[in-house]
Amino acid sequence: MEFPRLTKNAVIFQDEIDPLNVLTAKRIPPQNIATRLAGREVWGGFGPRSGTEKFLQRSMYQSIVPNFTVTHVEKPPCFLRKFTPDGKLFVAFSADQMSVEVYYFQGPQAANFLFEDLAKNWNYNRNNPSDSSGFKPPPEKRAKMSVSDRRAKNDPYSRGFPDIISAEDKDNYSQEIRKKIFQAFFKLKFRVRVAPQGEDLNRECSLFTEDFRYLVVGSATYAHDDYAQPSHNEIYRTNESVEPNERFPLEDYTIHIIDLKHGVLTDSKSFKADRIFLSHNQGLYLFNNTLAVLSVQHQTISIFHVDNGQFWPVRTIGRFCYEDDELLYSAVPSFLSVRPKDEVFFSTLKQRLLAFLFRKAYEKAHESVDQDLTEIARLRQYYEQLVNLRIWKMQLLDEDHLLLKYSSEDVVTLKTPEPNSQHCLFVIYNIPKTNVIAVFENTTEELVDFFENFTDNFRNNNLTMEGRFTSSPSNNMYARQIHQKFRQTITSARYGGPVEATKRILAQLPISSQSYSSSPYLDQALFSYDDHRVSSMERPKACGEIPIRFYGRDSGIYKFQVHAGILSRGSAPSGRRLVAFTFHPSAPFAISVQRTNAEYLVHFHLRLDPHSLLPPI
Repeated sequence: MEFPRLTKNAVIFQDEIDPLNVLTAKRIPPQNIATRLAGREVWGGFGPRSGTEKFLQRSMYQSIVPNFTVTHVEKPPCFLRKFTPDGKLFVAFSADQMSVEVYYFQGPQAANFLFEDLAKNWNYNRNNPSDSSGFKPPPEKRAKMSVSDRRAKNDPYSRGFPDIISAEDKDNYSQEIRKKIFQAFFKLKFRVRVAPQGEDLNRECSLFTEDFRYLVVGSATYAHDDYAQPSHNEIYRTNESVEPNERFPLEDYTIHIIDLKHGVLTDSKSFKADRIFLSHNQGLYLFNNTLAVLSVQHQTISIFHVDNGQFWPVRTIGRFCYEDDELLYSAVPSFLSVRPKDEVFFSTLKQRLLAFLFRKAYEKAHESVDQDLTEIARLRQYYEQLVNLRIWKMQLLDEDHLLLKYSSEDVVTLKTPEPNSQHCLFVIYNIPKTNVIAVFENTTEELVDFFENFTDNFRNNNLTMEGRFTSSPSNNMYARQIHQKFRQTITSARYGGPVEATKRILAQLPISSQSYSSSPYLDQALFSYDDHRVSSMERPKACGEIPIRFYGRDSGIYKFQVHAGILSRGSAPSGRRLVAFTFHPSAPFAISVQRTNAEYLVHFHLRLDPHSLLPPI
């Protein structure tokens, strides 16, 4: 449904008593792509803009949208992962989770040839409107897309052209599209064996280097079997190593790096009898060429420099902080006879944390006029809890600073049912200077203000690169409104309040590496949509029957809708339905993978213009 474009602010209502009290209609900017491009070329935009050049560039996407969905796409036996940040390649994992498959993306219009008959059928219906008896295509077209055509005729959002091939479309034409559309969009570049024998690749772990040349993935397997058990020294390498349990089993991990240009495995690093959270990149963080790997089991952070497809060890933070600390430690003969688990002194990192807290309490006590020792007494009161804290998560703020999240061992080892509601500490650690520079509790309002005003710094968004730009509360007022609404909802809830709202907000920290999509169709400044069903954060969402509708933010006009639910009649799965979206970083193309019980359904969302499919007159 199109609305007329207003060239002036038309007056809707004017008070007869007070002429200055005037209600005017909002001016709708031009929506035609040709008009937008001409205006950008001549004037750089339409009227004064409070945004930046980045917004003006991305606003063109409001006129070119993924308006068509093909459900139940037939794909090769693999698990679809994500696009490279430049959008040229697509990464998938093989069905046996042993190999990585890389495909060329052929472009958003690569499958147009499959829809030529659909466009002809639409053109016939437009030139020969149905009579009172209903839809009447020609006999040779009657079996093709009849269900979709009838649905499009009755759907006010479709504008007469079908916007979906659903599960109800079981004709030969629809089945042919489902079989050929994957090969039309994707062409296999290479398949490389990555995981060693006995290990499985984690389908939710993948990181791209800054030049998009290399891919980092992880594999794992259980650390013991009936014939080999890890020794005591392998399980407890430091005096802060946690106790394994049924919910926290030990595994053998291997981090791999793949050359996407030549299709070869260039390097691997192994971590035996360990616990690293690979899912959603929680235990790995890549910033430029610096890779950090968190061992939750041994409470260490391994820092690597990634160069020319190789992992170059830099240092390991935890038991020691400097590179030569272990050498100095080994020079004392009496220390060598003590197992790491039985060491009585603190690890170097824990010592840095406790020393910082003491100095902070000491300075507050001596800065006060009456020498108030409350902070020192409070430190002594919670001393045992501080000593027993363990690292839960981490992220690199830049190449020199780590954000560490500490919590109790029950939380770290997954024994606590509600981990995000537990008390924890956020520690900012300087890697070269090996010192702690700030400590925050998860009830601190100051850290919430930092997060709300500098979200891009926590997400490591590089605003000069198209592949890194995402809307956030710090750069988008609409995203900030959603954030404030979430905060107010928790505050006013029955068992909520300001403290609970602060905990829920800070539960997002640390943020996993490369976990946000840069697609312009998820930019809150460009489109309005239901953020409970799809968002820029790459996490599965609850699946609904109703399509997700997108509206232009500047006009409020309906732009397109994404069908991601089960559309076949009579389908009533008993389990929870989830859907994961993978948007292309720049093209009008997206993939949704719907999970129902143990079944995975793949849907393609693409740009389809019926006028461009018709033969020239």
